[in-house]
Amino acid sequence: MGRANSKSSSRWLQEHASDQYVKQAALDGYRSRAVYKLIELNEKDKLIRPGSVILELGAAPGGWTQYLSRQAGESARIVASDILQMDSLPDVTFVLGDFTEQSTADDINLAMENRKADLVLSDMAPNLSGVGVSDQARAMGLVELALVAATEFLAPDGAFVVKVFQGEGFDAYIKEIRKCFRNVKIRKPAASRARSREVYVVARNLI
Repeated sequence: MGRANSKSSSRWLQEHASDQYVKQAALDGYRSRAVYKLIELNEKDKLIRPGSVILELGAAPGGWTQYLSRQAGESARIVASDILQMDSLPDVTFVLGDFTEQSTADDINLAMENRKADLVLSDMAPNLSGVGVSDQARAMGLVELALVAATEFLAPDGAFVVKVFQGEGFDAYIKEIRKCFRNVKIRKPAASRARSREVYVVARNLI
C-alpha cells in the first residue's frame, strides 16, 4: 500500500512540475491551477457579472476567489467560506466555518447583507483515502450539501457551479439537480486532467 502511494505521489509531482497550468498560475499570480477551470467556465457560460453577489463554498486556497475578485470588480459582494483559513483578498469577505452549521450560515447571510446570491460556486473535494467507493461516497455527500446550500442562498435567476465526480451516485445527482434548476449543463474544462473523473455542473434558474 505504501509503495503504491509512493508511486502515485511521485507521478503527481512529475505531472505537477511539468503542468502548463501550474506554470501559468505562477506567471499570472494565482494561488492554484484550478483557476483556469473557472476561467473557461466563465468564458463559456458568462457567470460573473460586475456588481454581483457571489458566494464561494470551499474557497481555500483562494485561486477561484482571486479570479472572482478581479472579474466582478469593487461593486460586487463576494463572500468566500471554508473550514480552512484562507489568506485575505481585496473586496472579499471570508467566513471561516462549516457552511452546513447554522452559525456559519448566519455569518454567510450577514456577509451577503441578507441578499440572495447571483452565483454560488463549489470546487470542493474530500481528502482522498485511496478507497474508491468511500472516496466517491464522500465526494457525493459534499455535492449534495452544496446543492442544498445553493437552493438556500441563490436568487431565483442565479447560477450554481459545482464540481462533481463521475461514478456511483452521479446520474442520480444530475437528476436531482435537474429537478431544482431549469437549465443544466455539464462541462469538462481543458484544465481538468484527462484521467480525472471530475466534471462541472453549471445550473441556472431555480424551479
